[in-house]
Amino acid sequence: MNNSESASYHAGEAKGQAKEKAGNIAEKASNAAQSAKESMQEAGSQMQAKARGAADAVKDATGMK
Repeated sequence: MNNSESASYHAGEAKGQAKEKAGNIAEKASNAAQSAKESMQEAGSQMQAKARGAADAVKDATGMK
């Protein structure tokens, strides 16, 4: 293999590694976004439950239930 072929091979190899790293980074970002979404949904559900509980407590206290 001459110098030109070797340089071309190494350039292709580096390009492949860069694509793989970019794919891994994108996958990690996607996983982090999904985790954040799930955390926010859980927090929202907990807030809704607390609000319902507070509303029921007010209804009980005021005799509206």
